[in-house]
Amino acid sequence: MNIKVRLIIMNFLEFFVWGSWLISIGAYLGGTLHFTGAQIGAIFSTLGIAALFMPALLGIIADKYMNAEKVLGICHLLGACMLFWDSMISTPQAFFWVMLLNSMFYMPTIALNNTVSYIVLEQKGFNIVKDFPPIRVWGTIGFIAAMWAVDLFGWKLNNMQLVFSGVAALILGVYAFTMPACPPAKSVKTGSLATSLGLDAFVLFKQKKMLIFFLFAMCLGAALQITNAFGSSFLESFRSTLPDSFGVKHPILLLSISQISETLFILTIPFFLQRFGIKKVMLMSIFAWVFRFGLFAIGNPGDGLPLLVLSMIIYGMAFDFFNISGSLFVEREAPSAIRASAQGLFMFMTNGLGAMIGGYCSGLVVDYFTVNGVSNWHHIWITFAAYALLLGILFPVTFKYKHEKETSK
Repeated sequence: MNIKVRLIIMNFLEFFVWGSWLISIGAYLGGTLHFTGAQIGAIFSTLGIAALFMPALLGIIADKYMNAEKVLGICHLLGACMLFWDSMISTPQAFFWVMLLNSMFYMPTIALNNTVSYIVLEQKGFNIVKDFPPIRVWGTIGFIAAMWAVDLFGWKLNNMQLVFSGVAALILGVYAFTMPACPPAKSVKTGSLATSLGLDAFVLFKQKKMLIFFLFAMCLGAALQITNAFGSSFLESFRSTLPDSFGVKHPILLLSISQISETLFILTIPFFLQRFGIKKVMLMSIFAWVFRFGLFAIGNPGDGLPLLVLSMIIYGMAFDFFNISGSLFVEREAPSAIRASAQGLFMFMTNGLGAMIGGYCSGLVVDYFTVNGVSNWHHIWITFAAYALLLGILFPVTFKYKHEKETSK
């Protein structure tokens, strides 16, 4: 089988596992299991808690001790077990701890999936910047396919979404072992204690541009967590006033437009990165978040549906121009011997610190604007839009990076 096809299958399954529950789990926890908002927020925070250390830790293992594709496979097999276990739990405390274990196994696989893809493409002589985005787009397609399946099969309010995700993780865990070998980098130099412990990637913080880049990546990671945690709850809030609207009947399908948009914007990344550079591309992402939240603030599933659809479309730029472009930027700036650790560090800042801060702080904002169980979503989304706008003002004056256009080879 063509190597690009094999990587496409791997990327498709990687995000199919996540898409099976990430967007719909809030409705299941709140509507079926009757967890409180704080309990739901805590469960979403497990993604951030796990990403604080697990991607970096397993990146170290993939850099120094074990083939990256094997680490990827083991993580998915263990994650499948946790998903099956969580599908049988109905208490918030137990659900939290098992989901934390699942997150500890899943979150590192996002960076590992990128690392395996980069190494295999490089081994086969492909241009990573040009050839990876069309492969990665299939990950988003996998995420969308999982969301649609959960919605159309009527699983968004029950535990079958977790079982469905577990089956996909089991398949990917086995499949990962069939990928071309991605052995650890062989280093002959005698390193310091930090090197022997695999903490090499943290030297990137010594570069001012990388330090500022990672700090803003963390802030944008917080923005991403906001819509994951509360997008479906926002749409569900219209169930009493707009019960027959498409967005209320099929909230997951409406939210999936965001991921469909991703598939289009991913394909534009090589052009935008080569023409404008990472600074302008990330600035575009930041202002896309401003519009994303602002349109949520003035839209609704009724006569305001076009505004929500536009917000979903803008999400593609907001997510891809930060997440995928940022990963490629780190790949380019980090030395080859620490590429997996560097990707793990990127995950640490975005889906670790960023997601944890975003989960907890957005929960506080929602609680602040909630009275007697009724949330003022207009004020909530305006607050989030103001946060993104502040980032957009600060980023261009603090991140100093001169882009040089690449010549075609």
